[in-house]
Formats: sequence, C-alpha cells, structure tokens
Amino acid sequence: MAEVTVSELAKVVGASVDRLLSQMQEAGLPHNSADASVSDEEKQTLLAYLKGLHGEQSRDPKKITLKRKTVSTLKTGAGRKTVNVEVRKTRTYVKRANEEETAVPSEQEESIAAESVVEQVSPVVDDPEVKRQAAIEARRKAEEEARLEQENQRKAEEERKSAPSTVEPLPPELVDQPVDAPKHVKKHVRDDDEADDSEEAPKKAKKRGAIKDPKRKKEDLLKAVVEEVEEVAGEKKPRLRSGISVPIKVENKHKFKKPTNKIIHDVEIPEQITVSDLAQAMSVKAAVVIKELMKMGTMASINQPIDQDTATLVVGELGHNPVPVSDDEIEQKLIQALQADVSEELEPRAPVVTVMGHVDHGKTSLLDHIRKTRVASGEAGGITQHIGAYHVDTPKGMITFLDTPGHAAFTAMRARGAHSTDVVILVVAADDGVMPQTVEAIQHARAAGVPIVVAINKMDKEGADPDRVTNELSAKDVIPEEWGGDTQFVKVSAHTGDGIDDLLDAVLLQAELLELQASRNAPAKGVIVESRLEKGRGVVATALVQSGTLRKGDLLLAGESVGKIRAMVDEAGKPIVEAGPSIPVEILGLDMPPAAGEEFLVVEDERKARELAEMRQDKTRQDRVNRQQAAKLENMFATFESQDKKGVLPVMVKADVRGSLEAILSAMADIGTDEVEVNVVASGVGGINESDINLAITTGAVVFGFNVRADTAARQLVEQEQVDLRYYSIIYNLLDDVKQALSGLLTPERSEVITGIAEVRDVFRSPKFGAVAGCMVIEGTVHRNKRIRVLRDNIVIYEGELESLRRFKDDVNEVRNGVECGIGVKDYNDIKPGDQIEVYEIREVARQL
Repeated sequence: MAEVTVSELAKVVGASVDRLLSQMQEAGLPHNSADASVSDEEKQTLLAYLKGLHGEQSRDPKKITLKRKTVSTLKTGAGRKTVNVEVRKTRTYVKRANEEETAVPSEQEESIAAESVVEQVSPVVDDPEVKRQAAIEARRKAEEEARLEQENQRKAEEERKSAPSTVEPLPPELVDQPVDAPKHVKKHVRDDDEADDSEEAPKKAKKRGAIKDPKRKKEDLLKAVVEEVEEVAGEKKPRLRSGISVPIKVENKHKFKKPTNKIIHDVEIPEQITVSDLAQAMSVKAAVVIKELMKMGTMASINQPIDQDTATLVVGELGHNPVPVSDDEIEQKLIQALQADVSEELEPRAPVVTVMGHVDHGKTSLLDHIRKTRVASGEAGGITQHIGAYHVDTPKGMITFLDTPGHAAFTAMRARGAHSTDVVILVVAADDGVMPQTVEAIQHARAAGVPIVVAINKMDKEGADPDRVTNELSAKDVIPEEWGGDTQFVKVSAHTGDGIDDLLDAVLLQAELLELQASRNAPAKGVIVESRLEKGRGVVATALVQSGTLRKGDLLLAGESVGKIRAMVDEAGKPIVEAGPSIPVEILGLDMPPAAGEEFLVVEDERKARELAEMRQDKTRQDRVNRQQAAKLENMFATFESQDKKGVLPVMVKADVRGSLEAILSAMADIGTDEVEVNVVASGVGGINESDINLAITTGAVVFGFNVRADTAARQLVEQEQVDLRYYSIIYNLLDDVKQALSGLLTPERSEVITGIAEVRDVFRSPKFGAVAGCMVIEGTVHRNKRIRVLRDNIVIYEGELESLRRFKDDVNEVRNGVECGIGVKDYNDIKPGDQIEVYEIREVARQL
C-alpha cells in the first residue's frame, strides 16, 4: 500500500486527527502534524500498539508446547503387588528471533504411582525391571552383610570375655557413663557402597516382617547424633581391640538454659492497648496480666482494651519500664517509614485560591466569568453545595480555584477550604454588605493564617454601596491598603466582567509575596477536597496535589482509605496520566470514600499502608464506641433526673458527596433540644439500596436522599412497606422538614382558659340530683361538658364536672352571661349560697423549634 498522510488515514479509520496523532505518539511514532506521511511499517507498528492496548497479541505463536502421557503396569517379584506408572513428557518449541524453530530440551518426566494392592510404592521409576532386579540384589547383599556382622560381633564378645586384660583403658570422662549396648545396632546400618546403591535405585517396598522397632530406631538416631557431634568436635571415639566402639550414654535433654537474671523490657504503651498485646510486649502470659488487673480491681478479658494509665501501672507492678506513647507518634513513625527518601528540588508553583463569602453574593458567578463556564446554573437552587476545584490558565499565570459553599450549614467545608489554600478571595455583595457567613469566612481565614483579598461584587447594580462594605469590613479588622491596612480591596462585577483583571493581578501579587514553592520529583502529597461513591466507577475522590507529582498507578493512602490509582481525570473529565503541584484531579481506585479534608500521600509499602489505615479505622471505631457509651451514660442519668420521655426522630441520610453529608449531619445535630433530638440511624455516600430500606423498616427511620435516588428494588420495597422516603436537592429544604417533624414531637403547651363564672343564689334539694344550685351567670358562658371548680371566698374547695345544666325545666348545653340557670354538680352536695362555680377548659398550643 502506498504512503498516506495522517489526515487521510484518520478518514479511513473513522477517527479524529488529534486522537490519531496522540495514539501514534503513544506508540512511539514521530508524527506530529496532519500532513505527515505514514508508511506501511509505521501502520503495522500503530496496529500492534492498539492491539496491545486491548489485550490482543500477534497472530503468530511465540511458543508451542507438546505433551505426551503413557501409562504402564509394573509387577513386583512376588507377583502379588501391581503398580500403575504414569509417565508424562513435555516438549516446548520456542520461536527464535532469526525465525528458526528450535526444540527446547525442556522435557519433564513425572511418574505418578497409583495405590497398590497392599501398600504404596515410590512413584519415580525409570526402567522398572532393571530397578527391581537391582533392589533384590541390594537386599540380598544387605542381609549377607548383616549376618557377617552378627558373627563378628559374637566372636568379639567371646574374645572379650576370655581375655579381659587386653582391653584398652577408657578415658576418665567416659568411665562414669556405662550403659547397655543397644541390640542389633549393626543390623540397621548400611555401608557406604550400599548407601550409594540405594540413592541410585528407587525405594523398594519393605517386607511385612522387616518393620523396624520404633524404640530401636530412636536409639540408633540418638547414637548417630552423638557420633556426629564428636566428629565435629574433633574427638576420636575410643574403641576396643575388637573394633567395636564403646557405647556412650545419651541424655535426651534440651540445651536451653534458664536465664539467671530477669529481663526487663521497655514496654511502649499507646493510648489504648489490649491485654494480649500488653502481655506479648512484656513476654509474659496473658493470665499474669489479667491476675494483676484483678488485684487492682479491674476485670478485663484477654481481648479487652485498657487505657494507658492502667497499663502503665500493670507494667510497673510486673517490674518492667513503661514508655507511654501517643497514637499520633506511632502514626508519624509509620508515615515516615512509608515515605520514600527522595531529594527535593523546590520549584515555584501556582497559588491555590479559595473563594469564600455569604450565600448568593456571587462567588460562583465570579468564578464562572474567570473560567468562561457556567457552574452556578447547574447548582440546585442556584447555590453551591459542594467544593469545586478548578485550575485556570490566565494570561497572568495559572491559578487553582476552590469554590466553597456560602450556606450556613457548610461551615466545615469553608474551614477545610481555608486550611488547604494559599490566598482567600472574600466576595462581598456591594448591595448587601457584610453578612454572618462573611464574618465566619474572615474567622476561618485568620485561623488558617491565610491572606485575604476582598472582592466587592455586584458593582453594576443600582444599589451598590462599596463604601458601606469597606466600613463594615473595617469594623471586623479588615483594613484596606488605602486606609493603611494590608488587605487589597478590588471592585468587580461578575455580570459585566469589570475589575476581573485587577482581581487576578491582586491574587498573583499576593502569591508572589508568599514565594510559593514545591517539589516535583518527590512522591505526591496533598489533601482530599471531596469524595463520593458512583455506580459503575466506585469511589471517586477529588484530590488537590500540594507537592510532588501524582501518577496513575501510584499507591495512595488517604486517611482510612488506601488503594492504587486506576484512573485520573481533570475537572473537565479528560483522562490524564500525572498531575503536578497545585493541580486538582479526580482519582479512582480507593477502597472507601475518604473524609473530606483528609491528607493523602503516595506510599511504596502496601502492607504498612494498610496497617496504618487499619489503625486509623480502629481508632475511629473506638472513639465512636466511647461516644456511644458516654451518650448511654448521659441518657441514663437524664432518665434518673426526669421520667419524661424524650422525643427522638430516627432518620437515615444518603448524600452524593461526603462534604454535603457532613454538613447535613452537623446541622441536624444542632437542631435538637433537651426535649427532642435527631437520631441518625445510618448515613453514607451513594445511592439508596435495598439494605438501606430494610434498615429503615427495622428502626422506623425516615429516609432522606440528598442528590441521590433509590434503585428499582429499593423503590419496590418502599411501596410495599410504606416507608417515608424523601428526595432533596437543596439543603435548607431538608433542614426545614426536619425542624417541622421535630416540632411535631414537642409536647404542646397546655394553657387554662376560664370560659364562664356562675354565682350561687340559692340551693334546692332534688331527689334525683341531690343539691341543685340556682345560679346567675355573671361572666362569660357556662358550658355543660367542661370541667368546673367550686370557689368559696375565692378559695377552690372542689374540682369536678357538671352533672346537669337546666334553664327552667329544659336541659341546655350552655347558658350565657346574665341568664339564670340550675346547676347540678356531680358527686358534690356541699354547695352554699354565695359560692362561685367557675367553668374552664384546657387548650393545647403546638410549639415550634
């Protein structure tokens, strides 16, 4: 095929020219323009690279392996035993670079022996018949030599008895060690020639009667050990004239010597340590530690954690040196061990700028004008509810922006944004002035020690009053440079774009004064800006690199999360391979969503990284347990003090990102009072699934979904069980509903209202009702079905109900002011003229939080 240009090849394959050029550069080709020509060999190179990306290989095989298996049957000499022998042969052919096929002599032979009729025989057989004959000959030779040895031993014994004076004297160190000689020793010892034969020949099945005595085998083993020790020491064993070695008594004792002095350990004690770990650190049994704890009045099991003070007392009682250490020190040691030792060469880096201010003061709109995008229109309700991280290449230089929410519920987000930034842009609306979140942003910036640049926004509106803003900020100790302060004030308009260049100049000037530097060659460090759980992608975390270079495939440790980076994308969604300092990226590959604001670092040792992550998880879990126990104790004391039942609203919260979830939980905790509170049964990041609904059914909780939805199975379960499931996209709508629900749990206020007073003028006796009071209503209205009080001299003498209320002879339900009536009081007859009957009702008024 003739040579074609890159643009023509792109049309043929149906891809864009830029994409084809990037793929050719990744494949190692030198093409960088659309007019460059492509030869056939370069096309093959590109094709091989693309196939490698998709896991394909070239069509010609690089290696061919041939396998052959044969099965044969082997009979033993007696003819009663048969053994199945399986021989496997493997031959491999490898394609060389010079296209010559050469057989690699990698023949592997395996012999798998099946179970015989009586017993199992060694599976390695090269030539069965030859080996069988060799084994029979070796066995015959061994029996003959054993018989000759027995005869020689018997003759030597007779000579020793007949001529005892000819025996050489033993060394003095062996005189005190007389033991009986083991019987039939030589019968179980083979000569060197026989041993060599046995190594070459396969193991032969033993006769039934040739099984060795285990006791005799043990004696031979001990004797062999003693002989070997003596040979190593260079000592020559004494022998009799007959050539028989003198028997030596072997004592079967270990060589361990008990320490004469107690070993004192320096025991490092963290803030909490289990009993088993403490015992292991002191090299004692756990029962000793438990016994010491019981003496101190503490009952603890082997797996129960104890505090640092108790562990220090136990270590001191047992005679060791306690060394208290904090969990932070242990964590710092692990972090130092994880970090690679790389020489850091500092280079200038771009500033990280956080935009802060009150809600609806135009922070996101201002950032939109700088980035030439539209973010605010995509936010629910037009307010920012996440931390957005972007890096912008401006004519003045690159700047990384963090856009924080301005709503009151996102205090923690603003604090994290202030601590991970270099410069804070404080946006204040010229027509609104300083608001509560503006003051809070100033406090966060001062707490983090970050310089402030004030942007007075909305200068294009008619009611803009920048002098008012300047005066209000001066009252908060934010003094402009014109007044002798150190804070730059810039008047801008996000709508028209006026003053944007001046604002960027002010930010870059402030960054230049800070002399920001970072290393590019060191392992990456930074902070997690946001994290969430996406279906199909897993854990997605937004990370801001503060120093070093973050690369795809790095092992990342972020708080309690650890994992290898599988993919990296920038804020525009484009995949990238590495990110330098001051660059925000989205990373995939962590095992769980890390908390927003956690610091991350690239590590080398995965085992130590997971150990540190597990230690942090245990610490978090222990803190949660301690808080729960403290809450239970407080609730118990509260129950003792007041028997009134506290209203609790159980809820389950699922959000799209961790930052929003933390803000919602924090706001819910602040809503509660002494009478009502919100009990968060469960919370998490990600969609609502069936297990969440089952938990809500069990606990009777209301399910809140913030920017997330329930899957099909969860929706079906919600319809079946009638679970209260609510979706929200604006945080203050969710908080308003929670307040309303808590208000319904409040005990209503009960107030007493007097509806009428009747004065007793005379008392009549009735056989049916007893004493009946003839009354005149002097105030309000007397009702028949309401409670009454009988007053005498303005003192309550009875509380009860009306039994009858009549006007002439007719029963009536109410009698108004200035009308006479007859009143019969239920279960009370001590009524006298001049008494007053007061009619009242109790009204309940709903309370609001």
